[in-house]
Amino acid sequence: MIGGVLELAQEGRSLGLAHGFACIYDHHTEIGRVPLDDLTAVLLTAHQITLTKPVLSALMERGIPLICCGDNYHPDGLMLPYRGYYRQTGVLKQQIALSETRRKRLWQQIVRAKIAQQEQVLAQWRGDEHIRQALRLLQQQVQSGDPHNIEAQAARLYWQTLMGTAFRRDQQEPGINACLNYGYAVVRAATARAAISVGLTPALGIHHCNESNAFALIDDLMEPYRPAVDHVVRAVVGDIGETADLMVTPAVKKRLVAVLLHDCTGPDGITPLMTAVRILASSLVAALGERNASLKL
Repeated sequence: MIGGVLELAQEGRSLGLAHGFACIYDHHTEIGRVPLDDLTAVLLTAHQITLTKPVLSALMERGIPLICCGDNYHPDGLMLPYRGYYRQTGVLKQQIALSETRRKRLWQQIVRAKIAQQEQVLAQWRGDEHIRQALRLLQQQVQSGDPHNIEAQAARLYWQTLMGTAFRRDQQEPGINACLNYGYAVVRAATARAAISVGLTPALGIHHCNESNAFALIDDLMEPYRPAVDHVVRAVVGDIGETADLMVTPAVKKRLVAVLLHDCTGPDGITPLMTAVRILASSLVAALGERNASLKL
């Protein structure tokens, strides 16, 4: 376990509760236990897993997300607590009342921050200076609501420079895409926990608004932190050398989970990513009540 993420990846394992610990069993034999208060999220990636109701209740009481991943490590479901922040109803009303103009301004901040992080990732990998300059210019061109979809224009330049011209982001594909799915699932869990801890309702997004997406706000807030995962995956690719051999092994998973400890520089100084998303979520709550408040990205 790294960064508080517990994964059940082997068939036949089960998770139970004992004296404040999440206990892992292999065919009724306990093989390990983790303090519940140390957990950030629980990932279910194996097909055959058993969980007891008491451990589910304990996870929800502590606001610990439970994520069920599909075959390619893309999340199929996310379980969050029914009860949350003491001002949850008040925050919900503010989310509902948020004007379209304000939503667009907030999304502009998020997109600009994401592109800035993409440029920084390319700088770490000595990406083409012309491409990096293009990203910096695109960042400045993001308008309220990003009506010209600058985010997508930046993504095309970014992925081709970072992963090669043949790479295409496809959630169903193995290799690099599977690794990205896993890393994003980890960041999504940390972001979800941060959002519910301050009373935000995940279904009410700032930009994402698909009616079938119950976690639209989570997908909004995690956008600036995706490049941290991209950076780790690029490092894994560099170590392996041949992308055809890239698999989501336990060693790769450890590196991806450790992204939660990645240092982020923001208005409050340098903090781990898992703390940065909490600061962002809190700043969004403040922005809901203050017309000119900015997100802490």
